[in-house]
Amino acid sequence: MSVIRPYRPSDRAAMYEICLRTADAGTDATGILSDDALWGDLFAVPYVERHPDLAWIVESEDGRAIGYIVATDDTDAFNTWFRNEWWPAFHEKHPRPDSVVTREDRMVEYGYGRAPGIDANAAEYPAHLHIDLLPETQGQGLGRALIETLFAELRRRGVRGLHLGMDPENTGAAAFYERLGMTELPAAPGGKSYGVLFD
Repeated sequence: MSVIRPYRPSDRAAMYEICLRTADAGTDATGILSDDALWGDLFAVPYVERHPDLAWIVESEDGRAIGYIVATDDTDAFNTWFRNEWWPAFHEKHPRPDSVVTREDRMVEYGYGRAPGIDANAAEYPAHLHIDLLPETQGQGLGRALIETLFAELRRRGVRGLHLGMDPENTGAAAFYERLGMTELPAAPGGKSYGVLFD
């Protein structure tokens, strides 16, 4: 039976793999970009660098990491750190595009665009998360258990609320968030967002 446990630094490579294999609206994104690692560089690994205490892993019976949840309790502070400390190491590898045409251009531009105040939902819902589960984990209640683990820690810290953004084509994820009682929030064109306020 799979278990949920805190993140360990030895999980880093698995996080890149899980992120990649779920990045295309919940399906495998291998080969979509020129650099498969870009998904994890943006949406998974910076969170465990900044907030290893807000990251949990689903571990299979045979000891593999097969899912995770990562988060920040302060989106604006995270975006400041991302802009000033995390993303500069990728400037040479991923130069800022002159024009945003392709999906990869949009993702690289996303990296350059992280800044405090950019996320309209962060004021009322200061935390945000990313959750990814390989297909073998799904339908076992592990996603809900990961979310509940994170929410309990955020409540313990006195965080007011949490939001998340997602690919609107991932209809299964949208239904999952709605079952958890999250409310749809305003989102940028081409995106979808949900949020929850903690009591």
